[in-house]
Amino acid sequence: MPRAWRIHDYSGYHGLNLEEEPWEEPGAGEIRLRVEAFALNWGDMDLMKDNYSFSFPEFPARVGIEAAGVIDAIGSGVAGFEIGERVSTLPYFYDNRGASTESLVIDSRYVAKAPPNLSPIECASIWMQYLTAYFPLAEVSKVGPASHVLVTAATSTAGSASLQIGRALGATMIGTTRFAGNAGYLLQMGADHVIVTDENDLTDQIVEMTGGKGVDMVFDPVGAGLVPRYSPALAKNARIYFYGTLDTVWPDLPFVDMFQKNAVFHPYSVFNYVEDAAMCAKGLAALYDMLAKGIIRPRIDRVYPMEKYVEAFDYLSQPRKHHGKVVIETGL
Repeated sequence: MPRAWRIHDYSGYHGLNLEEEPWEEPGAGEIRLRVEAFALNWGDMDLMKDNYSFSFPEFPARVGIEAAGVIDAIGSGVAGFEIGERVSTLPYFYDNRGASTESLVIDSRYVAKAPPNLSPIECASIWMQYLTAYFPLAEVSKVGPASHVLVTAATSTAGSASLQIGRALGATMIGTTRFAGNAGYLLQMGADHVIVTDENDLTDQIVEMTGGKGVDMVFDPVGAGLVPRYSPALAKNARIYFYGTLDTVWPDLPFVDMFQKNAVFHPYSVFNYVEDAAMCAKGLAALYDMLAKGIIRPRIDRVYPMEKYVEAFDYLSQPRKHHGKVVIETGL
């Protein structure tokens, strides 16, 4: 029987157990993957403490939102996929069918063909970070050469993905980090400017870097700790995409700054755009093209074996000197 990491309550990732599960056959519209690799995400840790924007409907449950593998069974009504084809999963809320398993049954709507120039480990690491960054930059705000974009916590995978995509779109990208040692990495990823938040006044730096204009877009997963520090430097009609609470505190909105700049605070989840078939297709087409041209490519930090899932979360949850995705390789 296939093995899977399962959690039985909201006790956090130390409550995960590696258990055997019965084989599941795909139903109508579903496919089954022999999972080769699956990636870790910060949202997985929040979900396991019930601090996420979704909750498990029941226990036991599996976690993990992105995987790569080879199709070994196809349900009725599925077109466009073949047995033996390598695919990777799209961001979706998986209820109890998380990717932390050796055998995954999934709705075919949430499956994409694996880019041919990527390894299975890389294929398990692309869609969450790049689709999360793509939609706000390219489809909603439609940034370009006249745009200034602020990316907070820019060393995160979604943050660094936004730097790469924003650079490709021609925008001026400003990345923040708490540590000066991360500046070189952010410049390599696509930042035009880097602000070390523990050492600088955020508003003053943004005003200087934008020639007094301010930022047109903010891509922010931090929370209360940063919003009031950059809100005085918003440009007219700016939009804040808020997609996480790394500091665990919901922000109080800076209404005065937002009134003055006609700014929009946009609670953002990539799931809503993946669920929109037309929007999802646009995102996939654009990212396949960027991957083929080498404009973007997932950066892998560490790879752990199946048995070391908890240790991988220990590593992910600590401050790191290196950056990129943390991935589990099943060995199948």
